[in-house]
Amino acid sequence: MIVTLIVVCEVAFWVLLAAGLAARYLLKMPRTGLALLLCEPLLEVVLFTVTAIDLRNGAEPDWKHGLAAVYIGFTVGLGHSTIKWADAHVAHRFAGGPPPVKPPKYGMARARHEWLVAGRWITAAVVAMALLQAAIWYVGSGGETDSLRTWQSRMLFVIGINLIIALSYTVFPKKAPYGYGEKDPYEEKSALPARDPEHVPDLFVGRPRKDEQ
Repeated sequence: MIVTLIVVCEVAFWVLLAAGLAARYLLKMPRTGLALLLCEPLLEVVLFTVTAIDLRNGAEPDWKHGLAAVYIGFTVGLGHSTIKWADAHVAHRFAGGPPPVKPPKYGMARARHEWLVAGRWITAAVVAMALLQAAIWYVGSGGETDSLRTWQSRMLFVIGINLIIALSYTVFPKKAPYGYGEKDPYEEKSALPARDPEHVPDLFVGRPRKDEQ
């Protein structure tokens, strides 16, 4: 039941997202679109409530309850950025909005971007770990909580991977290729000077100008 509900929540998330954006940009009903998007958090509330009731009714906590906690955590950490990403693309495609901003590719700007991404994933993992810990306390020392602690270990792994990736871009920033975003200094030196009636290149020395003919 829990797994089925997780699948239903995931499908409902994308259905509500598509419906909200369609109402906002295609049907020109911004309030209706916003209302549909604001329904997204209700999916997590429903999943959390059903999971808590299942445990309260005496169900032994297993990987399905841990998966529910992880799903809620990742929706909290990544859901807003996903909606924002989709909104920017739909606004550009159907409402004449500006092109979505692409992430920077090089230097410390890329490092800052990677830290922002890592922050979202770490937030998701921390929320999941908190929910898992709440479930462990709820079950008590007499219950079987190994599966929930296993999920906590996986969340620590997610945090570690994201920290390593962001730190690598900070310590070893990706360098831009030569000439990226700047002019070639050699090209500038070799460029012909601006046209000036008082300055005639040697190639044309000896030829009268039109105003002298």
